Amino acid sequence: MRLGVIADDFTGATDIASFLVQNGLPTIQFNGVPEGHDELSAQAIVISLKSRSCPAQQAIDQSLAALQWLQQQGCDRFYFKYCSTFDSTEHGNIGPVTDALLQALGETQTVISPSLPVNGRTVYQGYLFVADQLLSESGMRHHPVTPMTDSNLVRLMTRQAKGQAAVINAAQLDQGADAVRTQLDALKAQGINYVVLDALHEQHLLTQGEALKEMRLVTGGSGLAIGIARAWATQQQNRDAEQAGRPQGERAVVISGSCSQMTNRQVEAYRQHAPSHEVRVERCLDDVAGYAQELCDWVAAHHQPDLAPLLFATADAQQLQAIQQQYGAARSSEAVEQLFAAVTRELKARGWQRFIVAGGETSGVVAQSLGVTAFHIGPMISPGVPWVRDIQQPLSLALKSGNFGDEQFFARAQTEFSR
Repeated sequence: MRLGVIADDFTGATDIASFLVQNGLPTIQFNGVPEGHDELSAQAIVISLKSRSCPAQQAIDQSLAALQWLQQQGCDRFYFKYCSTFDSTEHGNIGPVTDALLQALGETQTVISPSLPVNGRTVYQGYLFVADQLLSESGMRHHPVTPMTDSNLVRLMTRQAKGQAAVINAAQLDQGADAVRTQLDALKAQGINYVVLDALHEQHLLTQGEALKEMRLVTGGSGLAIGIARAWATQQQNRDAEQAGRPQGERAVVISGSCSQMTNRQVEAYRQHAPSHEVRVERCLDDVAGYAQELCDWVAAHHQPDLAPLLFATADAQQLQAIQQQYGAARSSEAVEQLFAAVTRELKARGWQRFIVAGGETSGVVAQSLGVTAFHIGPMISPGVPWVRDIQQPLSLALKSGNFGDEQFFARAQTEFSR
């Protein structure tokens, strides 16, 4: 066992697990901190938490519990994984959790590397970009839970955490892994605790992985996992691991709870070719159990062999604002989550085995409702989004973060991977 990953949400965990497998490290993912001490055949373990937007102390407690369990499994290097758009508030949770993990490990320095160039997330001079826009000018500026109004990672970490931050820029990364290690040592001697790493393309991630392969704790998005895995992997291929995670089951459903810009486009594209049904918030608040049964009956009536029926609570920014003003942000979000939990349980009871889900919160709810605690990582549908298969049950899931995938993601997840 080499690497233990602590991820702050469910789809983020699946995201990094897929990159680890694709780049040479056999990986098992757990939903929450497991109980017990089972023998595991893998080189990396990923634990998904729901700690991105909960109170900071709760996120710290969950992360430290995950760290302790991973240490018991024999992991000797650790990776705190958060979103490539650095989703957090003025006070956390990335900074406080990073500080707590550093303290628990007796370390004083780590790196901040959210870059994922293949999905348009890059860092230059310490500023985080989404495609050709600064983070603070992208759609993330209007995120309903963690609006990102600053793009400077040094400022973000300094406000959230207790230590000092600095940057290793792209020009220094171009000089290679040895130069990066030398600069890290120099910054450590100056008392710098958090080193923001530029990354404009995959070679920068490979350089980071080589430079950081002995660092006890790294933090970042899933892109850094490409470099870390490549630095550690042997020639052994992961075909068997991917095969173990290939989708199975005859009946599928698509569930979308994300309101991101990309998911809005994906829902609209999919609705042109497949049966779809919009979830009404007022019905969720009125009678969750009855409404769930009604939606499951609709899914069953619209089951077809090619493209699965879609249930969606996805709305654009204007619609979402109106819903939140009418029903309250927390109340409406919780009602939709409860509905999707009830729908998922009922569909499983009726024999559904494949679930394609959009949205980090929604994915966590679906996995929990299905009783999924651990799974094999299968083939990648889009960068950061693989098919996964439950270790104990005949269930397959495709769990995507809101902004991941192209517009045809829902259809490709079904048509490009044979059962």
